[in-house]
Amino acid sequence: MPHKASQDIDSNKLFLVNFSELEGRLDPAFYNPTYYKLLDSKKVNWVRLNAVTENLKHPPEYKRNFVVEGYQLIRSQNVRPTGIDLSENPVFLAKDVVLSTSAIFPQINDILIVRSGVNAGDVAVVEDELKDVTIGADTLLLNVNQEVLPKFVQVYFFTEIGRNQLNRYVTGATNKHLNSYSLKHVYFPKIDILVQKKCVAIIEDAFWQKHQRKEQAESLLGSIDTYLLNELWVTLPEVHNDLKDRMFFLNRSDLEGRFDPTIYKDGIRLVSSKWDNVKLSNVAHINPEGSYRGTPTSTPISFIPMEVIDESFSEIVEMGGTTIEQSSGFTKFKEGDLLWAKITPCMQNGKSAVAKNLINGLGCGSTEFFVLRPKDERLAIEYLHVIFHMKCVRETAKLYFGGSAGQQRVSSSFLEKFNLPLPPKDKQIEIALRVYEMRQQAKVLQEEGSTILENAKKEVEEIIMG
Repeated sequence: MPHKASQDIDSNKLFLVNFSELEGRLDPAFYNPTYYKLLDSKKVNWVRLNAVTENLKHPPEYKRNFVVEGYQLIRSQNVRPTGIDLSENPVFLAKDVVLSTSAIFPQINDILIVRSGVNAGDVAVVEDELKDVTIGADTLLLNVNQEVLPKFVQVYFFTEIGRNQLNRYVTGATNKHLNSYSLKHVYFPKIDILVQKKCVAIIEDAFWQKHQRKEQAESLLGSIDTYLLNELWVTLPEVHNDLKDRMFFLNRSDLEGRFDPTIYKDGIRLVSSKWDNVKLSNVAHINPEGSYRGTPTSTPISFIPMEVIDESFSEIVEMGGTTIEQSSGFTKFKEGDLLWAKITPCMQNGKSAVAKNLINGLGCGSTEFFVLRPKDERLAIEYLHVIFHMKCVRETAKLYFGGSAGQQRVSSSFLEKFNLPLPPKDKQIEIALRVYEMRQQAKVLQEEGSTILENAKKEVEEIIMG
């Protein structure tokens, strides 16, 4: 009589496996009922992937001796659910190096599966002819027989059902790995070719709709700077790079304590022809005193590391907690302060946010933040925030970088000398509110695209499961 677990036990945490079901592995996650209960469906003809596979190739491993020209190497980051993307950090191998090995040159309808790295298990189909392109050891190449559409393989492993079956055979927590032997044993649904075409069409249409909404969102976000320049009555100078424009004179009174020519040639100053122009240091504290004087050290406060700030929408997406006692060594701030990244590449990417809804109105976070705080009622912090998220401002801030490569930071002199157009406060709030609305519209578009894709995945899963 077979053993049975109590119905009161969470089957995802404790379950029984028959000896006959063991596949040479003893890791419990491999036999999780989440994977197996799908295989119980009598409506699906489950087969092992090797039953529909005609060819499985393992490319050679190349040393990282990249050159300027040669054969482009497809790496794991080039293999995406939407297809092969060769624009992502292209690298090249010398042709004589590639031709001296058993190199693999992918053809149309070849299926590429990432076998190692953080995105192990990602699958894409070669849909266009690739010239002078080869693949490396972190990718497997697969061909299937005529009963299976290559694109359906990509779609299946994009769904939760397919990904879960594939993940059973991915080993390692940090260094994920999928070998060719294990891949052959992954379960695959053998369904009618017309049904496969329907599944592919559903996912491709969803990806197209998501892409459309992403483009609309990016266009909306990209129009924010133009809106701000118009509202501020600021006209940016035209960029010229002729010899006569690379030579210029500067009055001594215009020097800002630095002698880097690029600061004065390429730096943008937001000078309004309508509103008052003031130095930022006259209306805002730059890195105000960071103390919690008079507050008990056991007081809970918020903790905001750099990674929780969304760079596209310039907001805090998650907030941790700590205490004043544990805040030593971190940047200190309070409710309503503006946090602005000073290190590369966070600054260029737009990591900044107004600290809101802090625990007890206090917080600490990354040492790579500048903290800005209004000195008086003349300045609305939300307005200052949208100004410092402008691309032209961030591009100018790059000219003030100091430090070693990879660890460069914006000098505080950039902030101290920064010219700020200062409309009346009600106008500042109006401008900031409009920018917020534009960002929210862009966020809705992106969320719509994600929802469409998720619904399409569920629809395909229902089709697969009959």
